Amino acid sequence: MNGRNAEAYRDIIEREHPTSLVHPRMPMEQRAAQFSPFAALTGYEDMVEETARLTQPRRELDENELERLDQRLRLLREHLGEHPVVRVLYFAADARKQGGSYEAVSGELLRLEEYPGALVLRGGLRISIEDLYALEGEIFEGKE
Repeated sequence: MNGRNAEAYRDIIEREHPTSLVHPRMPMEQRAAQFSPFAALTGYEDMVEETARLTQPRRELDENELERLDQRLRLLREHLGEHPVVRVLYFAADARKQGGSYEAVSGELLRLEEYPGALVLRGGLRISIEDLYALEGEIFEGKE
């Protein structure tokens, strides 16, 4: 402080900081929080992150791929009692935006549901026949 300002405030400079008898002093963390930036666009960052998340479009199988898949499903029906282990590639639709992702899973086949058409693997995973893209496994080797 320069000399002029010190002279103007001489009567209060030496005084003790006032303390309320009713309200306790605010902790430093809370005092600092009062001056943190205001989040005017609540949810904006989540929206940007969701928009940036990529999905893939559903690809249509050609006739050859459909025929191969159909043959493999028939073979699975014939050997259902053996509970073969299969590797399945399927399309999983995204719950929040158009498109989805291709998922691969392996497991023991428990049953084939005729209506509405699904594979059920041990553990309860149910995959719609409409979402199938490929079936692999030892059961198919040398049988096509």
